[in-house]
Amino acid sequence: MVEMFPLNSADAAYTKIRGMLSTLGDPFTRIISPKEYQGFRIGSDGNLQGVGLFINIEPRTGHLVVLSCIEGSPAARAGIHQGDELVEINGERLDGLDSEAAAQRLRGNAGTTVTVKVKDSVKKSSIREVKLPRENIKLSPISSAIIPHRLPTGQFTKTGYVKLSAFSQTAAEDMKNAIQELENQGVHSYILDLRNNPGGLVKAGLDVAQMWLDGDETLVNTIDRNGNMLPITMVDGHAITHDPLVVIVNEGSASASEILAGALHDNGRAILVGHKTFGKGKIQSVTELHDGSALFVTVAKYLSPALHDIDQVGITPDIQCTTEMLNSAMEASAKNNNSNKKNSVSSLEADSCIMVAEHELDMKESKGTAS
Repeated sequence: MVEMFPLNSADAAYTKIRGMLSTLGDPFTRIISPKEYQGFRIGSDGNLQGVGLFINIEPRTGHLVVLSCIEGSPAARAGIHQGDELVEINGERLDGLDSEAAAQRLRGNAGTTVTVKVKDSVKKSSIREVKLPRENIKLSPISSAIIPHRLPTGQFTKTGYVKLSAFSQTAAEDMKNAIQELENQGVHSYILDLRNNPGGLVKAGLDVAQMWLDGDETLVNTIDRNGNMLPITMVDGHAITHDPLVVIVNEGSASASEILAGALHDNGRAILVGHKTFGKGKIQSVTELHDGSALFVTVAKYLSPALHDIDQVGITPDIQCTTEMLNSAMEASAKNNNSNKKNSVSSLEADSCIMVAEHELDMKESKGTAS
């Protein structure tokens, strides 16, 4: 680059390369600086210093949008929501900036602050400025609970609820421990919540899928630009549990979340409830350059086991959390109300999509009994 162009710095070289790569029309093919690449790798071990935002480029608009906020984080406390658009960071516009570069600007030492301008996802014309403190943030990928439930038959049962918020290095092991603990407590069905899970390590998503599936099922397919398809399959898989499963997804479920949801759905293991997913199914080759920078190049994309395109399409659930479905679920819940339910799960029971998921589990149980 130095020989071809009169470049005075590495930053100038990165800018020139970014301009060249932008002509490919793929916002995910990009070069990032050593500092940005180091930041990209932060978080896979479950720790970071920042404001608690997961962000990504919305492919159709090129805007930086919020995929999710970590519960209790500075961003969440400030009222930033999934779907909001980041407009500025510390007074600088974000036009043309990729998600890693933006995330790097949001990160920083705990005790410092960063000022952001955010466009509300509902009130499109509403832009507000928020000053966020940076803090030490622990990314706990798994949380779980038992939801006591009464079936239409009058029988009491336990539903195991597992929330998976990110696919870090510990996600698969944490998921395995959560399932085994719930099994030991005698649950009869499961709800796996992938809402606002922006993805992460795809291998972790495939490892989690194998905990729910048996045999040699196809987990996902890859297809390159020449149309060559390669299935990724299990080898002699053994599920930890065969109990009925509902997976909840939404617009913030992306990448590895979509791969996991597609694997469980297309193999007949789970019913999908919620809203259409984000639609990020690109496969990238990452080349670390000699100066510590990295080149990300899109080389293929993912298709679900049933060959449904994920990228820029997303996954449509079997059942959306519509008012009609919610009314049915609420009626069932009212009839089967259990006054001894613990307060610790009351917020889960008031969640509309979880109510719909429980209703679907009821239907599955009644069908199973009838047969």
